[in-house]
Amino acid sequence: MTDLAHRYIAIWNEPDDGKRAAAISELFIADATYTDPLSEVRGHEGIGALIAGTRDQFKGLDFKILGDIDAHHNIARFQWELVPADGGENIAIGLDILATDPTGKLSSVYGFLDKVPAGA
Repeated sequence: MTDLAHRYIAIWNEPDDGKRAAAISELFIADATYTDPLSEVRGHEGIGALIAGTRDQFKGLDFKILGDIDAHHNIARFQWELVPADGGENIAIGLDILATDPTGKLSSVYGFLDKVPAGA
């Protein structure tokens, strides 16, 4: 699950739309869901559009795993932070919970926001 969490975060940081879409297809089941306080989407296209919109909103910032990844069975949780790509203090912190199907692909992601940037 640790590798899966790192691959998941890498998708959020992938600037190339085609590579990001391929990674989403590889990592998520076809009807996977993503739910957080601001969004609820389903499927590769919905997840891809959400990530693309987030990348557009927060240009020059990268997602990074903050602390350890806690996992058991088919579930993992970890905190992440959104930081300037060239370094500096985070502007957002959240917690994501990942769940996989029996094949090891992501079936659902539940996100929580602990620190939200002003105006977001």
